[in-house]
Amino acid sequence: MKAMIFAAGLGTRLKPFTENHPKALAVVNNKPLLQRNIEYLKGYGIKEFVINVHHFPDQIISFLKEHNNFDCKISISDETDALLETGGGLKKASSFLKGDTPFLVMNVDMLTNLAVDKMIAFHNAGKALATLAVTRRETSRYFLFNGRNELCGWQNTKTGEEKIKRTEADLTPKAFSGIHIIEPEIFNLIKQEGKFSMVDVYLDLCSKNTIMGFDHTSDILLDVGKPESIQQAEALFS
Repeated sequence: MKAMIFAAGLGTRLKPFTENHPKALAVVNNKPLLQRNIEYLKGYGIKEFVINVHHFPDQIISFLKEHNNFDCKISISDETDALLETGGGLKKASSFLKGDTPFLVMNVDMLTNLAVDKMIAFHNAGKALATLAVTRRETSRYFLFNGRNELCGWQNTKTGEEKIKRTEADLTPKAFSGIHIIEPEIFNLIKQEGKFSMVDVYLDLCSKNTIMGFDHTSDILLDVGKPESIQQAEALFS
């Protein structure tokens, strides 16, 4: 399996560090986030990566070179001209990810102990176009799932906005963890161009395609997006 790590973001919540560095190189217990997630996925046998870059891209490329790509095959998807968000970034990297097997995508600033092998097995059993890691934590934006863990919609509890794509009773809100397993055929179905979010892609596709939610609420999950979350991460990840 290949994996794409989204590392292009500006990391504005991690200032002042990100005024001079990419968030991918923010350090938790002497290891940058990018290294932690490469090593985490290597633990499940993933050794081929695509990493997108935009903010201080040379620092990321130099870091990987200094560490011999952590003995992996790593391709760089260059977004220095324009930051494309998750959907646009994935589409730009499609040439690296096309093939016959699903690939994993995750955000560089998410740290977790999610069992990737169990998520892959769940994805394969559900014959899904994509499977999204989700938890029952509190947030303001949720994906909505039916009793079969199929994506049916989205809601923003702060604004009251709701997008229902499959009308079913008793939808359960769950928070997205920033980890996906995706079938390469999705590239034939994405209609959006330029800069766009994968949330919009999934909502467009879920009425006619199976998008599953893999609930891993019992796992550790930390969004290392703020300086104070570095301290939390250091208490949880050695």
